Amino acid sequence: MKLLITGGCGFIGSNFIRHILRKYPNYNIVNLDKLTYAGNLENLKDIESNSNYEFVKGDITDAALVSKLMGKIDAIVNFAAESHVDRSIKDPDDFLSTNIFGTHVLLKAALQFKKKMLQISTDEVYGSIEKGSFSESSNLEPNSPYSASKASADLLCMAYYATYNLPVTIARSSNNFGPYQYPEKIIPLFITNLIEGKKVPLYGDGKNVRDWIFVLDNCKAIDIVLHKGAPAQVYNIASGTEVMNIDLTKKILKLMGKSESSIEYVEDRKGHDRRYSLDTKKIKSLGWSPESDFEKDLKLTIEWYRKNSSWWNRLK
Repeated sequence: MKLLITGGCGFIGSNFIRHILRKYPNYNIVNLDKLTYAGNLENLKDIESNSNYEFVKGDITDAALVSKLMGKIDAIVNFAAESHVDRSIKDPDDFLSTNIFGTHVLLKAALQFKKKMLQISTDEVYGSIEKGSFSESSNLEPNSPYSASKASADLLCMAYYATYNLPVTIARSSNNFGPYQYPEKIIPLFITNLIEGKKVPLYGDGKNVRDWIFVLDNCKAIDIVLHKGAPAQVYNIASGTEVMNIDLTKKILKLMGKSESSIEYVEDRKGHDRRYSLDTKKIKSLGWSPESDFEKDLKLTIEWYRKNSSWWNRLK
């Protein structure tokens, strides 16, 4: 199989490419990435000479380039996205362009060349839930420009199936963490701040709840959705490890030998969702279940950032 992976130089995309090449040595991958601030060629330096791997610098909104690549491949996995909520609040324009119009360009080309597509989405499209968990049929109620742009992309995907019968599937995953995550997200930001001797900025009262999944677990789930998922279906991906931000912060502080005096409470994010939670029975019915241990993988992640300061120093 030959895959077009968009956004493959980002955090989840690069881990997914590495996973696929390791598991399926006969697969070929074309990685299309614009190399924005969060896209980094160093994330895949270890496989850049692999004969089954090809990197193409470009934008998913470039219809001519996307069409040129589409004829060479069997399926698309779309990781390409602007994804940081804070940035979307300050300036939503890039989020609408990449996340909505870019997805439209991919769908249009996939239809023209009769290719199947897997859209990588997020639990944030559902909005916040006080009790219980969102299923794949729950209403979409996004509360930030970022999540609204991803929800819009999901609806476009479903419309292409309903209207044109394009085989498109959607994976919605919870908060990922692990190596190569850009240090603007909470876990790598807090880890690197503490390494630098800085405080960690905690929004509001810190009682917002997130489900945390180790990135390699998510990659394995996406792999299963790619190969076993049905067209026009959505699959929630989560570990079931729900943690309050304040408790996450304290875990990181403890593992790094720091006191709670390192916490700096800051003004809450606008439209900050209180709790995310996903029902994952559907993805588990395909044979997937989370393998990793949160505490163990948090330690592994901290050690990775300790040992790879040259990677994140210039990014910060």
